Amino acid sequence: MNNGDVSQSRRRFLIGATSVVGGVGVVGAAVPFVASWNPSAKAKAAGAPVSVNISKIEPGQQITVEWRGKPVWVVRRTETMLENIEKLNDRLKDPMSEEADQPPYIEGIYRALRDEYLVTVGICTHLGCSPTYRPEVAPADLGENWLGGFYCACHGSRYDLSGRVYANQPAPSNLVIPPYRYEGEDTLTVGLDPEAV
Repeated sequence: MNNGDVSQSRRRFLIGATSVVGGVGVVGAAVPFVASWNPSAKAKAAGAPVSVNISKIEPGQQITVEWRGKPVWVVRRTETMLENIEKLNDRLKDPMSEEADQPPYIEGIYRALRDEYLVTVGICTHLGCSPTYRPEVAPADLGENWLGGFYCACHGSRYDLSGRVYANQPAPSNLVIPPYRYEGEDTLTVGLDPEAV
């Protein structure tokens, strides 16, 4: 065996070893880089669907759940509340919610999958304040024509008990309806569309 043969085999060995080590280094650097594209656990949790048991909500009561960092209100409406909603169409900016931000399966004046339950994002569509739930009829501070709804104290926007904004208010549109569905009779999940839409 002469020195030329030894040098050639060493050279091939060193090139192969260097290529393997370099390849491992590239993979080692690429894995964390590609993994950084995935959302963090906190980001996943912030957008994750939220389930709530609605069986304990009393008629007329409102509860708040957090979804994607926003308050989502669930209001169990009474028969009287539903009747009052019907009386307001001529006083509202968008009574049939044709311009509203809501899923396509939400239709009609009640803006709900089940008329009894309103599910809406609790943020005013004007400048992002959180309105107050005011279910009482004709309180002194809101006037004798008030039939219940939501009042935003920041700039005075008023919404009915379907989250529809009154005409001539600072808020440009109805409250947002998030995607949601029912999982059985007593569980509502915010953040998922109904399975058969």
